[in-house]
Amino acid sequence: MISFKDFKKMEMRVGIVEKVEDMPQSEKLMKMQVDIGGEKRQVVAGLKGYYKPEELEGKKFVFVTNLEPATLMGEKSEAMVLAAVKDGKVVLIQPEKDIDIGATVE
Repeated sequence: MISFKDFKKMEMRVGIVEKVEDMPQSEKLMKMQVDIGGEKRQVVAGLKGYYKPEELEGKKFVFVTNLEPATLMGEKSEAMVLAAVKDGKVVLIQPEKDIDIGATVE
């Protein structure tokens, strides 16, 4: 288990997906351009096969924004989109009601 203090170290913010690109060199990865409240980030996520680009573009999701950047298949990923996963089903976490991008998850 982690402490509440450790949990609070995670920064989670609402972002909007502005653009999604297929990564043809990967069977699983897609590249997204995300606005997380006045700051643009690139996010690489294993969503191919679960979502089409048009299902993601223009939608708000929750992102972990203070992770160390990672390079996946030669592309830099600067945040992580949150998803619920069970029995091969992947569902991205969205705000229940409309809220401004950049809003923090507390």
